[in-house]
Amino acid sequence: MPRGTADTSLVKPANQIFDYDAKTILEFKKCADEVDGPLYFMTNFMAIQHPTKGNMSFDPFDYQLDLIANYNHYRYSINMLGRQMGKTTVAAGYLLWYAMFKPDSTILVAAHKAVGASEIMQRIRYAYESCPDHIRAGVMEYNKGSITFDNGSRIVSSTTTETTGRGMSLTLVYLDEFAFVRNTIAKEFWTSLSPTLATGGKCIVTSTPNSDDDTFATIWANALNTFDEYGNESEDGTGKNGFKGYKATWDQHPDRDSTWAAQERNSIGEERFRREHECEFVIYDETLVNALKLVEMKGVDPIRTMGQVRWYKHPHPTCTYVVSLDPATGTGGDAAGIQVIELPTMVQVAEWQHNLTPIEGQMKVMMEIMQYLQELQVAQIYWSVENNSIGEAALVVIRDTGEESFPGDFLHEPKKVSGRRARKGFHTSHRTKVEACLSAKRLIETDKITLNSKPLISELKNFVAKGNSFSAKPGEHDDLVMSMMLGIRMINFIATFEDEVFTAVNSTLANPRDYGDYDREWDDNDDDGPMPLGIL
Repeated sequence: MPRGTADTSLVKPANQIFDYDAKTILEFKKCADEVDGPLYFMTNFMAIQHPTKGNMSFDPFDYQLDLIANYNHYRYSINMLGRQMGKTTVAAGYLLWYAMFKPDSTILVAAHKAVGASEIMQRIRYAYESCPDHIRAGVMEYNKGSITFDNGSRIVSSTTTETTGRGMSLTLVYLDEFAFVRNTIAKEFWTSLSPTLATGGKCIVTSTPNSDDDTFATIWANALNTFDEYGNESEDGTGKNGFKGYKATWDQHPDRDSTWAAQERNSIGEERFRREHECEFVIYDETLVNALKLVEMKGVDPIRTMGQVRWYKHPHPTCTYVVSLDPATGTGGDAAGIQVIELPTMVQVAEWQHNLTPIEGQMKVMMEIMQYLQELQVAQIYWSVENNSIGEAALVVIRDTGEESFPGDFLHEPKKVSGRRARKGFHTSHRTKVEACLSAKRLIETDKITLNSKPLISELKNFVAKGNSFSAKPGEHDDLVMSMMLGIRMINFIATFEDEVFTAVNSTLANPRDYGDYDREWDDNDDDGPMPLGIL
């Protein structure tokens, strides 16, 4: 009895002798054919469990025929398909064929979630159990998560983690819904998988699209780049990464028409429909910035670098510049971020981030940026820091260095707390963070601000609603986003006293000139009175 099953009637025992005749030998040989075998096997001997029609033979649609060919004809294939297009059925049939007709193969099924891996394995088992004995291999182990055949092949399933498949000698790797694996995990997994693929392994990647800058999107983009550096197209249509790309959308399904599409759009919304059924890289998580807007935002490459400062635009002498620092400990965790925004054009001109630079170094970088702007004789420089937690250390550095050493005007919120002059800089509370996020959303979505940084745009794609606030998805970062939020808070404050800036942002606040009055707590006993304009 094969280990892992109590019902031997469902499986062929290992090393069972079958008495072949001419007909069964021919059928077996056709199944074993390396070119046409997968399709012959799947259409003649594989049963599927249709959700409404029950048990039935596999009768592939045209796009499923193309999908099978892509799986089989290319060592590396990446396949982007809409929801409910039957890709799991095709995968189950092909993987089963591969295991039974290519002896001594080790096949890894790595899925986004455990339920996905379980679903694929369930369909593999169902297809196997429907095969006649003269076609199927004998079974030595038959478990929910793995099958071992008597021809030396085995199929193993797992969720996708950083270490999935590590140490295994893999013949074929099937990655299911790879676009939805957390990108930090996907990157590390792909790095660890690459040596296996380089030594002869075969890889099939299948997913509905997600973000346009995740690992799946990167593989897809490179698969579509079929030209070499001299402009010559590859003979087999594979991309520069060796992958062959294939895409199938909802309108290729014969049972779907415009009426179905209209109903589905109304049901799930335009953004989700475009991603799930039209295979566009549209995020439908509750991102701060509208998902369709995020797809449009591409960013540009820096025109120059100063150390690790990326410059996207040459500063202009007639313009004002806002320089914001969101500090960090500099010990390898969250990164510190600096943004430079031009006014009144509302263009991001430069940025910096690093997670190993100590606070003194962060302030030095900020000073060097402002000295550069001063050398160009720009009209005005405003600068500030977030003063929460590690920001206190930044204020100490500013005090010890001397504010006069920093070009421009040190901006801070005009606020008194408990009879004492408030700390310099900007304090981030739940309220001020949400206000800045909503202001940034309006600025970006109405094209009032130009974001040039690709890393910043990438962070925005993972900056989502969390409770009644916003933050990065688990495992992602928002260091550049938060330094930009500080810059936008500064701009909204500057709009209270500079007319050109007020005009540039007046559509982002109900009344931007009221910004300085938010949550003001003046001490009536303070002899100095209110701080003028919030500038020291």
